[in-house]
Amino acid sequence: MKSLDNLDWICISLYFLVLFGLAVWVILKKTKNTEDYFLAGRNIGWFVVGASIFASNIGSEHVVGLAGAGAGDKMPMLIFEIQAWVVLILGWVFLPFYARSGVFTMPEFLERRFSAKSRWFLSVVSLIAYILTKVSVTIYAGGVVVSALLGINFWVGAIATVILTGVYTIFGGMRAVVYTETLQAIILVIGAAALTFIGLDYVGGWGELKATLGPEYFNMWRPPSDPDFPWPSLFITSTIIGIWYWCTDQYIVQRTLTAKNLKEGRRGAIWGAFLKLLPVFIFLVPGVIALALKQKGMLQWETPDEAFPVLMSNLLPSGLRGLVAAGLLAALMSSLASVFNSCSTLFTVDIYKKLKPDTPEIKLVQIGRIATLIVVFLGIIWIPIMANISGVLYEYLQSVQSYIAPPITAVFLLGIFSKRINATGAYATLVIGFILGMGRIVIELMSNSFAEGSILHTLATMNFLTFGAWFFLFCILLLVGVSLLTPAQDEKQLAGLTFATTPKDKESKEKSYGWIDIAASVVILALVIWVMISFNGK
Repeated sequence: MKSLDNLDWICISLYFLVLFGLAVWVILKKTKNTEDYFLAGRNIGWFVVGASIFASNIGSEHVVGLAGAGAGDKMPMLIFEIQAWVVLILGWVFLPFYARSGVFTMPEFLERRFSAKSRWFLSVVSLIAYILTKVSVTIYAGGVVVSALLGINFWVGAIATVILTGVYTIFGGMRAVVYTETLQAIILVIGAAALTFIGLDYVGGWGELKATLGPEYFNMWRPPSDPDFPWPSLFITSTIIGIWYWCTDQYIVQRTLTAKNLKEGRRGAIWGAFLKLLPVFIFLVPGVIALALKQKGMLQWETPDEAFPVLMSNLLPSGLRGLVAAGLLAALMSSLASVFNSCSTLFTVDIYKKLKPDTPEIKLVQIGRIATLIVVFLGIIWIPIMANISGVLYEYLQSVQSYIAPPITAVFLLGIFSKRINATGAYATLVIGFILGMGRIVIELMSNSFAEGSILHTLATMNFLTFGAWFFLFCILLLVGVSLLTPAQDEKQLAGLTFATTPKDKESKEKSYGWIDIAASVVILALVIWVMISFNGK
């Protein structure tokens, strides 16, 4: 791998100067209360909301991991990257309920819809989920990126980036996060797009790429009998994870809650959905290019997760290499900043404030900062354990999410579509679902100690996508069953929180969107279908 030269370092230095200049400008704006700190005063426009959604989602685990999936014969994993249609569900279906209820967090919405117990449980589970997935994966991928780019020790690179990002996140709050993420999204897209075009030119074009690897390599739809990616399980489980991640997870939804009003929030989600289509072309395709160049003997790398940094350092000219390096650092920092702020919000608003409701606003902000530091520490501890679960980083992320998502998706989805789903059913599903999901992680790690053919061995070794699909069905049946066996909730509590109990105010609905929003959504759906049809191995 080529090391960065002086021009590259100038580009990286300029990026950091602009980033921290922006961060300082935001920090100097006085933070008056928790709404200012955690939701940027609910005064953000659609462009920044959408860019922030994209930058929060596209962390270095996507850059490194999605390219790794492309380089490691994991093409079906791209289904998680064409979920722009699920982001549209956030804007059109879920966001109106969140905006009307005026909540800060997703657990707070569950309390309004169901009960305080559900709120408590989801708050704790969300924090655990962030440690198992977002924090540890982002730090790990960041360490890989920084050590590969800058030639420094993995742990030094990972921890230095964590501290650097933590500084502006802690002092600037959500406003610092969304504005810096907008800058980072722009740099990341420009840099990665440049690498894709140069890489395609280097390999001889798209036709040569398909000829080198064979058309079947580009097939994302494997037969139902495929041991790794059976297409029915892949489609069902990816949708379950998608709805959980895009429509119910604090990490993403918090960005739309910063919007000035419902129209800006919905438009931000539509813009974020459009941006969500880009990773297929600017992250997955470079991984495929790296594999083709390796087969031609023109490039060398050891593991698929190294494909993107190696391709970047060998193909790009001086200066542009520095810009892409800055983009990778931007991806890492934007994801870390997002998860830091979400952890602060969850712990402060949903746990600490519930325990001590009279705490002054300024102290609540301080408590959130301390909570962030603890979560980061726990995420670093989890990294060595994480390495044992799945060989490819991106696959690890989706496998753990398929154990966490089903009960939460079931509760939110049925909670807004049916007023008969009650607090008892929701709480039972969240608790039992979490225990079963964590149980799957434990027995997966212990799978070698079970006798082949036993129930535990079968459950431990079952394909994670198939497990996720059956697990979701179980959660739905449990939720409906318990709800029907226990008394229905009072309709007064449900006012405005389900479709059946929402006032039919046609005028206010029409003010929350225009023909442009509808047309843009239709175009995005058409693009998703086109990608699904194009990657069919022919």
